[in-house]
Amino acid sequence: MADPGCQLYLVTPPALEPAGFGEDLKAALDAGPVACLQLRLKEAPDDAVRRAADILMPVCHRYDAAFLINDRPDLARELGADGVHIGQEDAGYAEARALVGDDATVGVTCHNSLHLAMEAAEAGADYVAFGAFFQTRTKEPKSKASLETLESWSTATVVPCVAIGGITVENCSPLIRAGADFLAVVGGVWDFPDGPAAAVRAFTGILAERRRA
Repeated sequence: MADPGCQLYLVTPPALEPAGFGEDLKAALDAGPVACLQLRLKEAPDDAVRRAADILMPVCHRYDAAFLINDRPDLARELGADGVHIGQEDAGYAEARALVGDDATVGVTCHNSLHLAMEAAEAGADYVAFGAFFQTRTKEPKSKASLETLESWSTATVVPCVAIGGITVENCSPLIRAGADFLAVVGGVWDFPDGPAAAVRAFTGILAERRRA
């Protein structure tokens, strides 16, 4: 199978109205290939997460994009999501895997630590996430990640890595060159001046150009 190169990994804003956001999501997914959407509603009650998943997951599946839930392997299992993303302060990898099963995706935040990433990979994580690479309004980052971390990881292992944190069409190219397998983007798509579809088209062009390089 051909290497797909670096792919786009969308993360929802921290608060959203599902029906309206669903229209933005359709436009974004219609504009270019997206590997997955992570539903990240950390402060929302469980019923709000359920409602958002009911609306957004079918949209993702219509476009062959995986649907992941942040932090909550229990809800990921209940709702039939494709997987879960967990942080260092969330459920441990073993607990998350036991809840979602062997066929689901489990990704793990590793900040800027190759040690944490290696532990996660050895445990069986499907991907590791490094960040934050740039300033972000989404949340206060716990660490500042470096391009050297991406470069070291991509040369040492085949386990995919995700770059996250303030990524935009203007600053993403060095991350791709450093070996990121996925660009996790929040505001760089949903707050793009010309709209989410235009942002995805711009990212798609950059990623395609890098594959040809």
